[in-house]
Amino acid sequence: MQTLAMFPGQGSQYVGMGQKLLEAFPATRATFEEAEDASKVAIRRLCLEGPEDELKLTANTQPCLLTVSVAYWQVLRDELGLDIKHFAGHSLGEYSALVAAGKLDLGRAAFLVRQRGEAMQRAVPAGIGSMAAIMKMPTDTLEALCLKHSSNNQSVELANYNSDAQLVVAGHKEAVKALCAEASTLGARCIELPVSAPFHSSLMHPARSYMEPLLNESTFHSNENVVIPNITAFDTKDYVAQFLIEQIDGPVRWIQSIATAQSLGLTRFIEIGPGKVLSGLVKRIVPKDGFEVMATDDIEEAIASLKLNP
Repeated sequence: MQTLAMFPGQGSQYVGMGQKLLEAFPATRATFEEAEDASKVAIRRLCLEGPEDELKLTANTQPCLLTVSVAYWQVLRDELGLDIKHFAGHSLGEYSALVAAGKLDLGRAAFLVRQRGEAMQRAVPAGIGSMAAIMKMPTDTLEALCLKHSSNNQSVELANYNSDAQLVVAGHKEAVKALCAEASTLGARCIELPVSAPFHSSLMHPARSYMEPLLNESTFHSNENVVIPNITAFDTKDYVAQFLIEQIDGPVRWIQSIATAQSLGLTRFIEIGPGKVLSGLVKRIVPKDGFEVMATDDIEEAIASLKLNP
């Protein structure tokens, strides 16, 4: 069965993630140690003990979630001999996908996502930006509303194409609020997201400028594995830094990425890492018949399931 390995982004973290991995699979300790050394973040303490307020700071969330997701991948690969050739990740998850695909070294990825998190937090002063999930609104209608509610001083943009039922906008707080007010009158449901910055919008340009040289001096390895970048949603074996540079202030094209996976003949979608966010989104994108979608948050249950259906 042709499979896409999918790696989650921010929002999937929780205190206690990775505990079963460390207890049942002691080899994962080396993964945590390598990421801690590179990022200078107390990843094990934050993952296992929190507190939640500290874990959810984006500069901490990013290296923690990367590390746990990569550890999940290593366990599944080693325990089951998984031979997966196609990889994708949602936002931060693209770094996890690159490590799993052998395109980027874990230590470098851990360093980069710590820098990325700090740069994103610095880019916009607290209280200036926000993000909102928009449900039950056609994409073209929402794109038009973004244009309508953007000006020289205020902007709101489509940040995540998550599924046909869920799109996410980001930008200046007042512009997002005005867009949501009008969208609600048109029958859409709007939920402000509890995030610390307007990710994947033009307000992230300072973060992009900071990360660009760090990414350009990073080594991306060439191999036969395929990664589907968020920013293009096209499959590639030849991954380049520019994909991650543009991703910082550009949209996550998740719907389009899954469509690309379908066009490649992939019929199984495995979310590797904490939570079930991506598997939930994919279930809304692909038809029920002929496709299998699963999460691996419960690692022992996932191993048992994949042993029965390799």
